[in-house]
Amino acid sequence: MAVTTLRVAARPREYVGVRGPDAESYLQALVTNDVASLGPGEACEALLLTPKARVVAPLTVLRRAADDYLLLTEPGLGGPLRAALVRARFAAKCEIELEQHVSAIVLGGTEGIPTGDYGVQAVEVLDARLEPNVADEELEVLRIKAGTPRYGREIDDRILPAEAGLDVRAIDFAKGCYVGQEPVARQHYRGRVNRSLRVLRLAGTELPEYDAELTREGSAVGRVTSAAREGDSVVALGYVRAEVPHDATLELGGRPVEQVSAMRPA
Repeated sequence: MAVTTLRVAARPREYVGVRGPDAESYLQALVTNDVASLGPGEACEALLLTPKARVVAPLTVLRRAADDYLLLTEPGLGGPLRAALVRARFAAKCEIELEQHVSAIVLGGTEGIPTGDYGVQAVEVLDARLEPNVADEELEVLRIKAGTPRYGREIDDRILPAEAGLDVRAIDFAKGCYVGQEPVARQHYRGRVNRSLRVLRLAGTELPEYDAELTREGSAVGRVTSAAREGDSVVALGYVRAEVPHDATLELGGRPVEQVSAMRPA
């Protein structure tokens, strides 16, 4: 029988546990997705927002039991996330504590928390004894080609969730109220975004600086947020004004920039 070597990458994370008799109702009133509908062992993406719909923390919410959730967030956000949750707890009967775990991404795997972050079939697994054999640089290329926003690059206090495509993957528009719902719903049902996150390919191998300006016919139309080398070119993510066609060629300091389709799992 052929032995298949798992392709494993490290996934830096921080973790907050929320447990207690009011854990479900408490989280349901705070985050953007329907965490009450999760069964034990199920997970979903969600956001914790400010009242003006700016992202406090992107989350993967794993329901471990009826009254026990684990929130997986980005490096550096564990403490701020816990502090924000504690401030909003009021009389809710639940404990909110930082936890220590280890996450890994298994490309092609099926046992774990499904993730579409990398454009291929993949799962995130917790506390498994797996030795990473996929370099961070390769995982970053996959993330960029999949059009997946990252906190601190594509996600900051300048953007609204819909501009980063987070409305599709992390917001349930049929659930009840949560913090930031009003501006999110208003934008979704009545408005349009001014810019959108797009996958780009740049000629040459020089990496652009963060926030480097994208132009079209001499006018500024966007900015680059992430970039990584792939072969003899660079793949990147950037925000581009909504009125710019997706097939238009852009420029960055005289370099041609092609807009390409995001890679999706088969």
